[in-house]
Amino acid sequence: MTVVLVHGDREYLREPGEELQTDLGVLDVPEDVRPGDTLETHLGDEFQVRRLRGPDLFHHLDRTGAPMVPRDVGRIVGEVGVEAADRVLDAGTGTGVLAAYLGRIGADVLTFERDAEFATVARENMETADVGDCVDVRTGDVTDALDNLGQFDVITLDTEDAPAVVEHAPDLLVRGGFIVVYSPFVEDTREVAMTARAVGLADVRTLETIDREMDLDDRGSRPSTSPVGHTGYLTIARRE
Repeated sequence: MTVVLVHGDREYLREPGEELQTDLGVLDVPEDVRPGDTLETHLGDEFQVRRLRGPDLFHHLDRTGAPMVPRDVGRIVGEVGVEAADRVLDAGTGTGVLAAYLGRIGADVLTFERDAEFATVARENMETADVGDCVDVRTGDVTDALDNLGQFDVITLDTEDAPAVVEHAPDLLVRGGFIVVYSPFVEDTREVAMTARAVGLADVRTLETIDREMDLDDRGSRPSTSPVGHTGYLTIARRE
């Protein structure tokens, strides 16, 4: 069971029985550590023990690129309604934040990553996220395996060749199942949406994922003047 060790604005992931070494001292994590415990370094500095939760994955998993941000993960889960015991096909694993989130919900996730080194890191991240038993990270291109995968309740894609998978969606999805494609570019999003309509998927729509933080201070409340929080586009469709 991975736990988060917190001291002020510092956070570290550790397993029971492991050691933490910082400038605050050395801390041995007990085998029977539990969230809510307080642990002390040999110099007397205290760390609070916190349970690993979904948002922690974004900040602490080893990165092989830009991971999907929590708000995009939340939008995907909310739009397609991923549930425990759902069978999910994912492609473009990357760091594996989305796959790990879905695994922690209780879904059975099969995810493909073309880069062998990225796939190795993703497998290690699944162990860190405590979802190694329900997330299967495979090295390779998902388009080479589509004929032998069976059907899924949900398909999530973050790949340049997403339209090639969308073409097969009517055969890959159970009735009522969803496919959702993330893309940072409008051109790719348009191709995905047009392909989804061409193969007869229903309820095809595209959303831009964007948000604004609010500044709240003594002068008043207003949207932050920092850059607008655009990350990309989600195209969602469903098999009737």
